[in-house]
This record gives sequence, C-alpha cells and structure tokens, in this order.
Amino acid sequence: MMADSSNRTDFVRFSLDQGVLRFGQFKVKSGRISPYFFNAGLFNTGRSIGRLAQFYAQALVDSGLHFDMLFGPAYKGIPLSTATSVALAGHPSLGGRDVPFAFNRKEAKDHGEGGMLVGAPLQGRVVIIDDVITAGTSVRESVEIIRQAGAEPAAVLIALDRMERAGPDGALSAHSAVQDVSATYGMPVVSIASLTDIMALLDGDAQLGEHREAVAAYRARYGV
Repeated sequence: MMADSSNRTDFVRFSLDQGVLRFGQFKVKSGRISPYFFNAGLFNTGRSIGRLAQFYAQALVDSGLHFDMLFGPAYKGIPLSTATSVALAGHPSLGGRDVPFAFNRKEAKDHGEGGMLVGAPLQGRVVIIDDVITAGTSVRESVEIIRQAGAEPAAVLIALDRMERAGPDGALSAHSAVQDVSATYGMPVVSIASLTDIMALLDGDAQLGEHREAVAAYRARYGV
C-alpha cells in the first residue's frame, strides 16, 4: 500500500537531493551488489527529518487507515515516531487531532518509572513506523510489545519498499520481506515510495537514465 503518486514522486526526488538515495554499485547487507542504495539515517538535520515526517504523515493519511497512535521500534523508530507525530498534529486533513506516540528501549530501565516503554500508553490501533523492512525482526518484536499491552497492531509505515526477494540466488524467497510481514501479521504495510517509483524517476529523468538498465536488471533478478 503506497501513498498517492505526487507524494511518492516528490519523496524519491527529495531522497535523491538529500543523498539518501544514490545510484552506483553498493554491497548491501545481504551480500548482493545493488545498483541503488537508500540510507534513511542520512535524514539527519532538523529540516530534512521534518520534511521526511511530512512525507510519512501524508502517506498514512493517504492510506485511509484508521489508527490511534504511533509506535517507533528502537532505535531508528524513535525519531521517526516523534517527528511524524508532530507532522500529523499539523496535518490539515486531521483537523488538529493530536496523535500520541510511544517507543521502546533496548534495555530495561531499573529506576524511575522502569520498564521498556517510553511515551503514551499503548492502546487502540497502533501504527509501527520504521525506515525499511529487511528481515522483519523489529516488526515482530513491535507486534509482540503492542499485543502484550492489549493494543492492536494496525499497520507498518515505512519509507521505502525495496520490493525484493530474500535468500541466495538459487533459492530466492517466494515473497518480499514486506509481503511476508503483511501476510504473517494480517496487516497492511504502507510505504511512502517503492522501487516502482524509483524506476519511474529513472524513466523520466535524462540525467539519471544511465542507471535505468542496471536497476531494471536487478529488479528482474530479485524483484517481486
């Protein structure tokens, strides 16, 4: 599930302008050589994280999903949930609604309030927010935390869906990590943009056209 086309296109262009999306040859965690690289950790200034949060907020609004709050898995999800909650509070179509957020600690705190959770109490329909889904580990942990609190995991909200199968070349998974998460937990994964939108940018930009063949070949080999 993706945001509307203008939000998706604008986000891909923004990611490129910020150096978050790059083209070339990159060895990724799986060991593959990818013709593009997306590193959301490079949204690391006030202006860029603020704009990123607006893209997240718009994607969530565009999805039409009913939700009550956000949950950000440590560590990347902490600033993402915080900033997106701020962006939602200022979103014109939410009429001033104030969306709560929470996140977890990696280590239990043994003083003060203690516990693993920080922020608003987990309740209602909770959207998990992260940058990408690779192995789905943080989603699984987040679902467990939310359910243990008596709340309902409603969706996962991510920046980019790579639309890519996992596993070695001779034994690729049948589905992408995003598809697996959606099927396993019975909830949608909303992405601001996807590999399809990156391809659309390459199709429409003469300067970037030199990378199109490599990205298309990679998608044909590993894509869903």
